[in-house]
Amino acid sequence: MKWFLYNVLFFFAYMAMLPSFLLRMRKRGGYARCFGERFGRYDPDTASRLSEKPRIWIHAVSVGEANLAGSVISEIRGILPGASFIISTTSSTGRGVCEKIAGDGDVVIYFPLDFPVCVKRALRQIKASAFILTESEFWPNMIRALRRSGVPVMLVNGRISDRSAPRYKAGRFFFKEIFECFSVMLTQSDIDGERLVSAGAPADRIMTMGSVKFDVRPVSVEAESQARASLLKAGIGRGLVLLGGSTWPGEELALALACREANKSGADMRLVVVPRHMERGGDVERELLEHGFKCMRRSRIKAGTESAEPSEDTVLVVDTTGELSALYPAADIVFVGKSLDPNAGGQNMIEPAACGKPVIVGPHTENFLAVMEEFRKKQAICEVADATALSAAVQELVSDARRRRMLGETAKSVVDSQRGALARSAREIVRRLRQERAR
Repeated sequence: MKWFLYNVLFFFAYMAMLPSFLLRMRKRGGYARCFGERFGRYDPDTASRLSEKPRIWIHAVSVGEANLAGSVISEIRGILPGASFIISTTSSTGRGVCEKIAGDGDVVIYFPLDFPVCVKRALRQIKASAFILTESEFWPNMIRALRRSGVPVMLVNGRISDRSAPRYKAGRFFFKEIFECFSVMLTQSDIDGERLVSAGAPADRIMTMGSVKFDVRPVSVEAESQARASLLKAGIGRGLVLLGGSTWPGEELALALACREANKSGADMRLVVVPRHMERGGDVERELLEHGFKCMRRSRIKAGTESAEPSEDTVLVVDTTGELSALYPAADIVFVGKSLDPNAGGQNMIEPAACGKPVIVGPHTENFLAVMEEFRKKQAICEVADATALSAAVQELVSDARRRRMLGETAKSVVDSQRGALARSAREIVRRLRQERAR
């Protein structure tokens, strides 16, 4: 009965979200590409490749998880050089990242909708030797179907946020059966493991590894050089750079106002914002224009339809994909988004910290509980309560070069000290794969 109710509720939830999916297709351009894969329908070439041999299937929801999956794949290949992968995602931006990390023998697809008919159709064509989920994506029908087919299901970099924990615990009667399908659950912290156990996961299948995201790969010299060149093309070649990474609604304006206030105090600073969803570029521009700012769009600069306009009140909006990581080394101060009200959860603060940059975040970093705990221990990150406090923090860092340097160096030392979860996780995954093969 519970699975019948789940499928009914999922159907109505999906139908309610369908208009937003269609809107994304129109805004993003490319979101509709391979859309049939979401229903388990593949073109002949993809279907043939999916069924030609067993591959390790790893699922990454969007961009952040896709980058994480890329690191896991690279580490596994170091142990199993002949390994090939199916890499799935749910977003078009995530797919772009997956296509970059995929090797010649890998296949990239959209993850099928968790309707029984879509799951069955997909699994009739997909040969998987194992299925690896990243972080916190639990799709009941797919997980149960894979386990019934004898495919080992694993979780890497698992986490349960503060907001999600009570819901998982309250839904123990439902999640227990799902979590029992996992052969191993590799978590970021003991707290995440305890939360999974309280939701019905078997305690003997949970292993704390630390956060794989601490094992961030350094930005290549070439990528950094290209990022700096893109800033020069936008007229940003002197003074300080305030970078808003993976920003959400309201955060771009808060940063622009903070930058304006700092410049009134004598700072020579320019603002670069990288919205988490590039299709928001137009909305961000309109909001900034309404408050008296000028705006340049990275997409227009790349197309040659907009030229540089050096001005303290000009904001560069990077409404393209795949450029954020390489921009971090070029920044002097970094704010990481989805952390100021009304947003919640937080985006990845590890990447700019790994570059030795002073990092500011808002009060909402629930998606990075274990990570933030490490930064807090060493006072290696600047947390602000709201937009007013953000402005004050920016002005403080602008006026104190020594503080900027020390905060950045401490943040980098925290990242360096926490590396190793990736290697530990990959070794455990490979050990489990070998055990399955030996049976």
